[in-house]
Amino acid sequence: MLRLCQRGHRSDICLILECFEMKLKKQVTVCGGAIFCVAVFSLYLMLDRVQHDPARRQNGGGNFPRSQISVLQNRIEQLEQLLEENHQIISHIKDSVLELTDTGAVSPSGQLPFRSANGSWVLPFDGRPTFLSVKPQDCQFAQGRRGQTDLQMLDVYSLLKFDNVDGGVWKQGFEITYEPGEWDNDPLQVFVVPHSHNDPGWIKTFDKYYTDQTQHIFNNMLVKLTEDPRRKFIWSEISFFAKWWESADMHKQEAMRKLILGGQLEMVTGGWVMSDEANVHYFAMIDQLIEGHQWLEKNVGVTPRSGWAVDPFGHSATMPYLLKRANLTSMLIQRVHYSIKKHFASSRSLEFMWRQAWDQKSSTDIFCHMMPFYSYDVPHTCGPDPKICCQFDFKRLPGGRVNCPWKVPPRAVVEANVAERAHLLLDQYRKKSKLFRSKVVLVPLGDDFRYDKALEWDQQYLNYQRLFDYMNSHPEMHVQAQFGTLTDYFTAVYKANNVPQGARPPDYPVLSGDFFAYADREDHYWSGYYTSRPFYKSMDRVLESHLRGAEILFSLAVAHARHTGMEGRYPTSDYTLLTDARRAVALFQHHDAITGTAKENVVIDYGNRLLHSLQGLKRVIINAAHFLVMKNKDVYRFYQTEPFLETDDRRATQDSLPQRTLIELDQSGPRYLVLFNPVEQDRLCVVTVLVNSARVRVLTEDGQTLPVQLSAQWSSASQMSAEVFQVCASFMVRLPALGLAVFHLYDSADTPMTLRSETLLRLSGRGQTAHAVDPLPLRSQTADPQPFYIATQSLTLGFSGTTGLLESIRRKDDPQELKVQIQFVTYGTRSSKDKSGAYLFLPDGKAKPYSQKEPPVVRVVEGPLFSEVVSLYQHFQQTICIHNVPGVDGLSLDVTTMVDIREQSNKELAMRLVTDIQSDDTFYTDLNGFQMQPRRRLLKLPLQANFYPMPSQAYIQDSQHRLTLHSAQALGATSLESGQLEVILDRRLMQDDNRGLGQGLKDNKKTANRFRLLLESRSTGNKVVDSGPTSFPSLLSHLTSATLNHEVLALPVLPKKRGIPPLHTFAPLTGALPCDFHVINLRSIQHQDTHSPSPYTALILHRKGLDCGLETPNPGFNCTTTEGQLGLSSLFRNLDLQLLQPVSLSLMYSSPPMANDSSVSLEPMEISAFRLKLR
Repeated sequence: MLRLCQRGHRSDICLILECFEMKLKKQVTVCGGAIFCVAVFSLYLMLDRVQHDPARRQNGGGNFPRSQISVLQNRIEQLEQLLEENHQIISHIKDSVLELTDTGAVSPSGQLPFRSANGSWVLPFDGRPTFLSVKPQDCQFAQGRRGQTDLQMLDVYSLLKFDNVDGGVWKQGFEITYEPGEWDNDPLQVFVVPHSHNDPGWIKTFDKYYTDQTQHIFNNMLVKLTEDPRRKFIWSEISFFAKWWESADMHKQEAMRKLILGGQLEMVTGGWVMSDEANVHYFAMIDQLIEGHQWLEKNVGVTPRSGWAVDPFGHSATMPYLLKRANLTSMLIQRVHYSIKKHFASSRSLEFMWRQAWDQKSSTDIFCHMMPFYSYDVPHTCGPDPKICCQFDFKRLPGGRVNCPWKVPPRAVVEANVAERAHLLLDQYRKKSKLFRSKVVLVPLGDDFRYDKALEWDQQYLNYQRLFDYMNSHPEMHVQAQFGTLTDYFTAVYKANNVPQGARPPDYPVLSGDFFAYADREDHYWSGYYTSRPFYKSMDRVLESHLRGAEILFSLAVAHARHTGMEGRYPTSDYTLLTDARRAVALFQHHDAITGTAKENVVIDYGNRLLHSLQGLKRVIINAAHFLVMKNKDVYRFYQTEPFLETDDRRATQDSLPQRTLIELDQSGPRYLVLFNPVEQDRLCVVTVLVNSARVRVLTEDGQTLPVQLSAQWSSASQMSAEVFQVCASFMVRLPALGLAVFHLYDSADTPMTLRSETLLRLSGRGQTAHAVDPLPLRSQTADPQPFYIATQSLTLGFSGTTGLLESIRRKDDPQELKVQIQFVTYGTRSSKDKSGAYLFLPDGKAKPYSQKEPPVVRVVEGPLFSEVVSLYQHFQQTICIHNVPGVDGLSLDVTTMVDIREQSNKELAMRLVTDIQSDDTFYTDLNGFQMQPRRRLLKLPLQANFYPMPSQAYIQDSQHRLTLHSAQALGATSLESGQLEVILDRRLMQDDNRGLGQGLKDNKKTANRFRLLLESRSTGNKVVDSGPTSFPSLLSHLTSATLNHEVLALPVLPKKRGIPPLHTFAPLTGALPCDFHVINLRSIQHQDTHSPSPYTALILHRKGLDCGLETPNPGFNCTTTEGQLGLSSLFRNLDLQLLQPVSLSLMYSSPPMANDSSVSLEPMEISAFRLKLR
C-alpha cells in the first residue's frame, strides 16, 4: 500500500497511512533516542561506581593494575564523548519532532519558544493530531473531460484579427442586405421594448437622481401605461423601485402591482442594482439579487424571468450561472468588444446558450441575447444605421433639449408621412433581423433616465403606435409589430423554434467563456476601471466580510435564543441594521459604484453609506457574540446604551483607514477578548491586538499561557510611536469554525512567554537616526547591497539589500530557492487627445521602473510568531510578513502595500512579480471569486487589452510550480512576459476620458492593498499543466483566499463595575464541514409583515472545484472531503433542524421539503440554497 502511495496514487487512505507512518517514525525516533540515552547513562553510572567505590576495590583483592585503570579512563572519555554526541542527537531529534509536528495550538507545559539550529523559531504546540483526507473522486472533476462548445471565447480571441475595418453606416460592422420576399411565408415579428436605464448613482447621487428624475418616471408610468393596455415597459433597478413604493400610497401601489401582474410592466433581472461584473465578488452578486427578489416577492408577488444587463462594462461568465440558479430562463447583454459583436453577427451567433466552461453536460446552459450595435440608446437599437434610427427617437423632435448628431431630426408620424416612415423603419428592422436565426426581432426603445416627462411618454408611444397600426394593417409588408416586454420577445423566439421556455433552439450555438476586456471603439479598452478608486474596492470587501459574519452570528444567536426560550430578550431589532447593510452593499455593486466611475461627491455619498453600514454590522456582531459566549444565559441582559463588547477597529471618516482599538490593561484584573472566526473551518493563526503594556500575558479560556510576540507601533519610517505607550501583541490561537473563543489578557510582571521582536533598521546613512521606545529593542545599520533573509519553519524569504524588496522564496521541502522578485513600475498616459481616465486605460507605452532619489528605509522585524520586512518609499510602503504557524496561515506571504500617489500626475502605480516560472503567454485570473478563467497574452492586441479584472486571485504556472497572488480587493492584472504577474495598485488621472463622467480621478486616498502570495509545487507524477478553458485553485489556495478575505475579528469585552459574568467558547458546528465546502451565507429570511426575521434561515453553500495536482501540506485542522455529501440535521450543535427545503438561489422557488435527517449533495462548483428552520 505504501508503495502505491509513493507511485502517486494519492488516495485518502494513502494520506492517512503517510500520517500514521510519519507518527510511527517520530515515535521510533524519540523512543530510540530515549533508550540510547538510558543505556549510555546506565553504563556511565556503572563505570562511575566501579571507579569511586573503595569497598569494592578492597574486596576485589587490592588495586587494579595501572594499565587497566588507563583503559577504563579511555573508555570513560569515549563514553563522555558519546554522551556529548548523544546530547546533540537528542537536541536534533527535539528540533525535528517539533518541526514535524505541523499541528496544534500552544502548550501549557511551560516549554518556551526557542531557536533551532537554522535560526528559525520553534514554538511549543498543543500536539493535537490533524489529518488531511481528500477522496480521489473529489479530484477527478478538475481532470475530467469538458463538454465541447461551439464557441470558446479563448479560441475566438485567437481567431479574430481585431482590425477595425470601416463597415459603412454600421461603422464597426458590415453592409447588411436581404431579398424582399424573405418574409412572405413567415412574417417578421417585431417587439419594441421601452426602457429607462437608471443608474443608482453616477453624475448625481442615488437620492438626487430619485428626486430629480426617477420618481417622475414611475408616476408617469402609472398614468401612461394605464391609458392603453398595448403599452409595455421594463424596469430593472429594484433599489429605485423600492424607494418609490415606500413613499406611494396604497392606491398607487395597487395600480402598479396590477400593471406588473397584468404583464404591461416587467421587472427584468430584479436585482437591487444592475451589478458590475468585473470587480464584484460572487457573495455580493448573490446578495444583491436576493435583496431585490425578496423585496419583489414580499411586496409585489412576482418572480423575474429574464435578465437585462445593458450597461456593465464587459460581462462575466459567473452572471449566467447565478441567473440560471435563480431560475431565470433567458438573459441579455450589451457591452461586448465591437470586434466580437461583428464576428458573432456575421455567423448569426448573437443568440447562444451560455454554458459554464467546467460544465460536463448542459445543466448550466442559459439562453443569451447579445445586442449587436454600439450602444443601448435609440440610434443604435432599431437597426444598423444610427442616422435613420435616430429619426425614430421621438424625444429628439425639434424644439426639445436633445437632438440627432447626424443632422436629420425625427418627424412626428402623421397620415401624410406614415407610409414612408413605416417603410424606412421596417428596412432597419429587417436588416437587424438578418443578424439572428429567428424571424423575431428585439428593438429596445430607451436610454439613460428616459420617460421622466409625461411629454416623452406621449411622443414615443403615440408615434410608434401609428407606425405599428400602419405596418400591421398592410399584409404586403409581412410584419407584425408591437410594444413588448423582454420576456414577450424571448417567449416568441422559443415559440418560433418550437421549444419550451429556456430550452436550446435547434442549431443555436453553445458558448463558454467571458467578455473581458471591453472596447467600444478603436483601441479604447475599458480596463482602467478594474483598479479605479481602489480604496473603496477594498472597503467594499471588508463590508462584505462583516455582512456575512453578522448574518451568520445573528442567525445562530436568534436560533439559540429561540431554543432556550429567550427570544423576547434578544435584540431581534438588529435585523433592521442587517437590512440596511444588505442594501448598502447591494447599492455599491452598481456598475458606476464599485467600478470607481462616479463623480467625486457621489463617491463620498457611497462611502458614507458603506461606513454607516459597517458600524451597524459591528453592532450586530457584538450583540450576537455577547449572547453566544455567555456561559449562563439566565444572567444575559441586553442594554442598547451599554454594549458588552468593543469593536475591533474604528474608522474616523468614510475615507480614513481603520485604527485598531487599544486594550488598556491594569493590575486590577484581566481584560477579556472574544475572537470571531468567520471561516467555516477551524483556524490556527496569529492574532494581533493593540495593548498599553509590554508586560502582557495571554491565557486561553482554560488557563494555558500562550507565547506572545511584542512589536512596535511606528510614527514614522525610523521612529517608534511614543505619544501614548502602545504595543502590538501577537499570539497564536486555534479558533472553532464560525465560532467565538475567549482569551484573558493580564498586565503581569512574570511573563517569560512574552517575547520582544528584534528590529533592525537598514538606513542609507544620510542623517537618518533610529528612535526606539523602551523596552522594545532596536538596532540600526547602514544598508549594504548584500541580500538578507527572514525565515520560519515553512518558508525562507530573500530580500534585495538595495531595494528592501522580495527577491526569492524557498519552501521547507524545496532544495533550492525560486526567484520571485517584486518590482514597482509606473504607467503614464498618452500625449494625444485620448487619455486614460476613470474607465479607460490608454498608457503611453510600456511601464517604467519606479524610482526615487533617496534609497528606502527598510525595517526588518524578527520573532517567534512572525517576521516581516517593511520597505518605505515615497509613494508606497510594502510589508511582507510570514507567520511561524503550522498549516494554512504559515504557508503563504502576507503582503500589504500602502499606496499614496496624491502628489503624482497622470501616473498609475503597478506591482510586478518577476519569476523563473515558464508560464509562456498564459496566465489565470478569477471571475468574481467564483471561478478561474485562463487568459492568453496576445501580441496583436495593445498592451491595455491584455489587462483583466482580478477580484480575488491570479496565478502563473509551469510543470514545477504555481505562484498565486491572492487579493483582498479587486484590481486590474496581467502577465506581459513569461514568468511575470502584474497588478495595478492605484491610478491618478487628471482628465476625463470622454465617457460621460466629466471628471478625472483626482480624489485618491491613502490605500492599503492586501495580498497573500502562495508558492506551490506540483506533486510528482502530476506535471501536466492546464490547457484548455478551465483551471482550478488547489485546496490550500481556496483556504488561503478564505483566510485573507475573512479576517479574525478581535472584540475586547468592556470592563464592568459589577464584574464580567462567566464566558465560554462558542463552537456552533458539531463536526468539521467537508473542506471543499464554503458557507456563502446563513441569512435570516425576512418576515412577511414586519421588519423582523421570520423563523426561517437560508443556508447557501458552494462546493469548490479542486486541483489536486499540487502538493497539499497539512492545513493545520482536520480536513476531509465527502464526494459532495453533507448531513445538515446534526450540523449545528444544540439546535434542532425542523425544516430542510431546497430553494432557488434567490429563495423565490421552493422544492418539496426533504426529510430532516437527509444528506444534501452538491456537485463540484455547484451553489445550492436551502431554507432551514432551526431552533
